[in-house]
Amino acid sequence: MAFEFPVRVYWEDTDAGGIVFYANYLKFFERARTEWLRSLGIEQSSLRETTGGIFVVGETSVRYHRPARLDDELLVTARIEERGRASLIIAQQAMDRSTRVLLCDGTIRIGWVDAAGLKPARIPPTLLEALER
Repeated sequence: MAFEFPVRVYWEDTDAGGIVFYANYLKFFERARTEWLRSLGIEQSSLRETTGGIFVVGETSVRYHRPARLDDELLVTARIEERGRASLIIAQQAMDRSTRVLLCDGTIRIGWVDAAGLKPARIPPTLLEALER
């Protein structure tokens, strides 16, 4: 089951032709992941303080299917595709909110690192448990 987050396309998200600039889908994906964690009671701003670690993006893969345009309402999803001890692969989609037509999809690998030295570390077990909900 995927977490769903609504996004409206604003002027700042588009290029001169009124189409969403390709890199902005990564911003939409980031917002959805952040809100997904928040819905699980995980505040990214406090992760560093409570665990000493943070998530960092290590890899992305994005496919574009159809353009989104100014004022479109999108639905952006996030779900765990693969879970490791130190990283997660999150599958994400952006689709038209009313028709559910797929516009863009991709995967994002996020790794857990020690915040002080940015060295890879294991994701805390309590955090993994929360992600399984």
